[in-house]
This record gives sequence, C-alpha cells and structure tokens, in this order.
Amino acid sequence: MNLNQVITLSPKVISQELSGETVILDLESECYFGLDAVGTRIWHLIREGADVLTIYNTLLDEYNVEGEQLQADLEALLADASKRGLITLQEAS
Repeated sequence: MNLNQVITLSPKVISQELSGETVILDLESECYFGLDAVGTRIWHLIREGADVLTIYNTLLDEYNVEGEQLQADLEALLADASKRGLITLQEAS
C-alpha cells in the first residue's frame, strides 16, 4: 500500500454512526455496509479529509497494534471500500 495517497468519498454515499459502529449506504447500488469501532474511526478520519499516511499514523498512536498488521488491515479496508465505489484513492501531488 502506498501511504502517500489521498482519499475522496463518493458523493453517492451517506453514513450514520450507531452505537459506536457505522452504517454506510451506497445510494447508487442501494447496498448497506457496516464498520466496527476501528472501521468507524477510519471512516471519521476519511470524512475529515485525512490522507492514508495521516490515518495510519493516527491509528498507530491510538491503538496497540504492530505497524505491519495495521498497514495490512488498513490496506484491506481501503481496497474493499474503493472496489465497492465508496471511496477513490489517488496519489498525493
């Protein structure tokens, strides 16, 4: 995963936090997606405009996790969200 990427939310996505978890609705496909507490934290950071490196560093500070594991988990979540059209990833300029 390239940590020097920026993330853009799809304008066709809405989300709502419920009891520490997030429910995401893709208005185009009409599919719902759920995020656990860590996924919700990542989603908040994305909504705040954080890039991948900022998200990685924030989570590394906030959670007791090894850097390699965090990078793999973050990459998996972002790749899945990108594949589903919830976000786009682009190289930072």
